[in-house]
Amino acid sequence: MGLEGMEIIAIAVVMGLFIVVLKQFGIWEPLSMEDSSDSDLELSMVRHQPEGLEQLQAQTQFTRKELQSLYRGFKNECPSGLVDEETFKTIYSQFFPQGDATTYAHFLFNAFDMDRNGSIRFEDFVLGLSVLLRGSVTEKLRWAFNLYDINKDGYITKEEMLAIMTSIYDMMGRYTLPSVRDDSPFEHVEKFFQKMDRNRDGVVTIDEFIETCQKDENIMASMQLFENVI
Repeated sequence: MGLEGMEIIAIAVVMGLFIVVLKQFGIWEPLSMEDSSDSDLELSMVRHQPEGLEQLQAQTQFTRKELQSLYRGFKNECPSGLVDEETFKTIYSQFFPQGDATTYAHFLFNAFDMDRNGSIRFEDFVLGLSVLLRGSVTEKLRWAFNLYDINKDGYITKEEMLAIMTSIYDMMGRYTLPSVRDDSPFEHVEKFFQKMDRNRDGVVTIDEFIETCQKDENIMASMQLFENVI
């Protein structure tokens, strides 16, 4: 896999690999038409009670019935109503048994754990899912930028991008054909910064990231791949 291929993966992997979580939570199953009172009753039976469906419907691009279906899948896998990081890592390791998904799962978990309390609530899950599947291109790119901005200071450094790319190679890149070299993540980061770092100050800002991605036809095409998942 060449640098151009991994460049697209570096953006699309945010959405593409998240499908792993959707499958684990059973969210690809047909939407249920059960009465809403059933789901409302279920909300009161878990340790963490999410916000009301009406409020979540207003905050996302999902209908009430879609939210009910999402919640049932979430509750089946996480009866407590919360997902911790170890659970997240376990989910990814099941789908990438030949690689090491631990570090990538850690980064993705932190992107969903918006209040930094060490657990993902149903609200966190569904808000992120709404952006990834039905958000605008700009919203999706902001979400991806937040993933790559590991320390959340508003900039992507070479060290942060190298950490993300290495985690992707560890999870899947090392098992592609033809096999990649150990220095491939570093080469990708250099190419990434040549394209993204417009003013050559050594960091990539959100504006540079969004502007460059929006001008790349391959990246824009990858943004549309998962819009009709549910």
